[in-house]
Amino acid sequence: MSTTPSTERGQRPISLADEENVKQVLVGAVLGLWDVVGNLTRLRPSRRERYRWRAGPHEGRHEGAAEAGAPERNRSIGIRVDLPSEQEANAFVEQVFEHRTFFTRLHHFVLASDAFVVAPGGIGTVLEATMIWQLLQVHHLVDTPLIMVGRMWSELVQWARASMLDSRLHLVNPEDLSIPRCVVTGDEAIALIREHHARWLHARERHERRPER
Repeated sequence: MSTTPSTERGQRPISLADEENVKQVLVGAVLGLWDVVGNLTRLRPSRRERYRWRAGPHEGRHEGAAEAGAPERNRSIGIRVDLPSEQEANAFVEQVFEHRTFFTRLHHFVLASDAFVVAPGGIGTVLEATMIWQLLQVHHLVDTPLIMVGRMWSELVQWARASMLDSRLHLVNPEDLSIPRCVVTGDEAIALIREHHARWLHARERHERRPER
């Protein structure tokens, strides 16, 4: 059985000298790849073996996890973006994933996390936090706590309430501004994580008891 050449399927060859048509082919191919990526990211595991929460990148958090003497299944994982000015992964991270862009790095965070704890940070941290906030707002993420630690975040939410809850503009709904859980201390954040982790364990155990079809 012979295959049909592309020219017989209506796709004529395009010379590289034909810049306009070459550009159209490249744009179409890239958009097609985005469709493939979009479809693949719809897939989710039916259940996770481990509970994963994303915290700030500071070394102290990874050092604390390492010194806690946690079981082998509890590990600290680094998800980095490759930048000339970016420091190397610290010594307390057990597994490191490297990304070339902030977009894919953030997407990795979303796929790999069951909760988010945001510490005070710079522009990149604000970008990541607000992106997670938006994904929760539009229900692309469900039952995933967004916990913000520190005064800068409570002031950000206060600003959003003052600036976005204008009935003439219809920018957000009041419930959108209750998505972040703003706390003052790390201990408060840990308490919220433990509370959500307990619910996560209960849901996993219920799933495991369910008879297979």
